[in-house]
Amino acid sequence: MATALISCVYKNKLAKEIIASDHKKENLDKVKKQFKIETTTNNKEAIQYSDIVFICVKPQDIDVVLNEIKDIVRNQLVISIAAGIKLQHIEKILKNKRVIRVMPNINCLVGEMAAGFCAGKHAKKQDIEEVSKLLNSAGIAFHIKEDLIDALSSISGAGPAFFAYFIESMAQAGIKHGLQKEMAYKLAAKTALGTGKLLLEKNLSTEEAIKMVASKKGVTMAGLKVLDKNKTKKIIEKTINAAIKRSKELGK
Repeated sequence: MATALISCVYKNKLAKEIIASDHKKENLDKVKKQFKIETTTNNKEAIQYSDIVFICVKPQDIDVVLNEIKDIVRNQLVISIAAGIKLQHIEKILKNKRVIRVMPNINCLVGEMAAGFCAGKHAKKQDIEEVSKLLNSAGIAFHIKEDLIDALSSISGAGPAFFAYFIESMAQAGIKHGLQKEMAYKLAAKTALGTGKLLLEKNLSTEEAIKMVASKKGVTMAGLKVLDKNKTKKIIEKTINAAIKRSKELGK
């Protein structure tokens, strides 16, 4: 996700300079070669010369990083993408600095990010505007209350994996019926992409889109009946519920 965000900032020229920090030199070598940016293995060095600091670590690792940098952070805006880690927790360790919590998704690599963010009590209006501009440059972003971020992250943050799972299932079914592997995957992926664009660009509801495709006793209706019979909507709801539950657990 850190690489995806760097890509977003780099491609849209949203920063004069970017410096990336990681304890693994091989990770830094990759991003330095790809984006021609400055790198360091020293978090404190990266923060010292930055106006905006992105903390892109796993939830279980964030306290180590926060405690390492807490005495270096002064006027910088700190943006965390660690799932489940609440603003209050970050602000407490950083001694009430300006903090914004962001839930991006991996689709920002192709300019189709769906994201949400919430601002800490010390964040300024300008901070919110800058983060909104950054995220919207790679897709869409919503400024939300923190108590909604678990639900949002379970749809947009985890969503690419869920859609990939569905695409995999469709493609495999096509392969079993004779389609070539590459063709089946491209058909499924492009259909998913096109359906999303159809809904958004034509301002259609999902019900309207289904009616446009499905005719009585037709091919689509035969498949839809199987989805309904197997309570697929319920399964998807349980999937999102499980993701939300885990997101909340990570924040405790």
